Amino acid sequence: MMIPASFTQSDPMPRLFDDDPRWAQVLARSADAEGRFVYAVKSTGVFCRPTCPSRRPRRDQVRFFDQAADAERSGFRACLRCRPDGARPVTEGAKAVAKAAAYLRVHADETVELPDLAALTGLSPSHLQRAFTAHTGISPREFQAAYRAERFRASLREGRDVTTATYEAGYGSPSRVSAHRPTGKGLTPAAYRRRGAGVAIGYAVVPCSLGRLLVAATPAGVCAVKLGAADRPLVDELHSEFPKATVSESAPPQTWTRAITRAVEGSPSAVPGVPLDVQGTAFQWAVWKALQAIPAGETRSYSQLARAVGRPRAVRAVASACARNPVAVVVPCHRVVPQGGGLGGYRWGTDRKRALLEREAPARPRTAAAR
Repeated sequence: MMIPASFTQSDPMPRLFDDDPRWAQVLARSADAEGRFVYAVKSTGVFCRPTCPSRRPRRDQVRFFDQAADAERSGFRACLRCRPDGARPVTEGAKAVAKAAAYLRVHADETVELPDLAALTGLSPSHLQRAFTAHTGISPREFQAAYRAERFRASLREGRDVTTATYEAGYGSPSRVSAHRPTGKGLTPAAYRRRGAGVAIGYAVVPCSLGRLLVAATPAGVCAVKLGAADRPLVDELHSEFPKATVSESAPPQTWTRAITRAVEGSPSAVPGVPLDVQGTAFQWAVWKALQAIPAGETRSYSQLARAVGRPRAVRAVASACARNPVAVVVPCHRVVPQGGGLGGYRWGTDRKRALLEREAPARPRTAAAR
């Protein structure tokens, strides 16, 4: 089979486990990281502050530098939004957000009500909510939950047992850990602590009209679906995502692989019955469920998807959740297109995205307009 040249590159997913704590600070836009380092994005040639409000890049595109001058010497240019090469004017709103964020970190084990937090900063509750979301991309409540979850994961990575990590992070009880799922839906705290050790993953790589298709699964369900031009890069990527799991070439149930292959070839109705066992935050799962609710043959914009999950201002967070989708086609992130028109990006290449949409097109009476 001749594979088009545009199909010869596949972009690695961010690893589920990352030993560099700076990456977690970048994802959280942590104010604590300000002045400690900058991060550069190889695909754009730009370097930013950890708190930059821009859309977060893929982990494999990021380099860290202690100083802005180090990034400049390596050929990167300063971001025009966050101005990492010089001092930024600090607004009253930014000061209030920083004060609120610091309070939420110190009181991570408490329930902090928005009016009380607002009184601390001198802003009205609605003003603080707007300012906080504008500066961090998430609400104060979500910020506190994300900080608590990261403390919990960090404790597990440092080798503490689950009970100790539970109380150190401020959850108060194991039931609250179960309710908030700080390690995601598909990975228990114990498995996260072992960095995937003890998890058995079987995979198969099969041919399809878009190149090679990798399907990997645990006994509970499919955990990865990847498209590429060759087997080895796909398998290597799977190993890097689950560094301590037992990964072997033992095919998942044929019904799952066959259903996903049929979906790639233009029969999307084949995948709703495929069970999933993937890691994701509550917000990511909300986005992935919304993606699965898009009818075959229709598309949505990121802003439409943000409204669908009840977070109309979280367009960047929605885009990030789409980019982190670990199961191509089963969760159809290819059905999201830019509001202004065109195909937009796709982890497995825009030609594959175009092909998938064209194959689904007969299922729709007309193209859904992106509003």
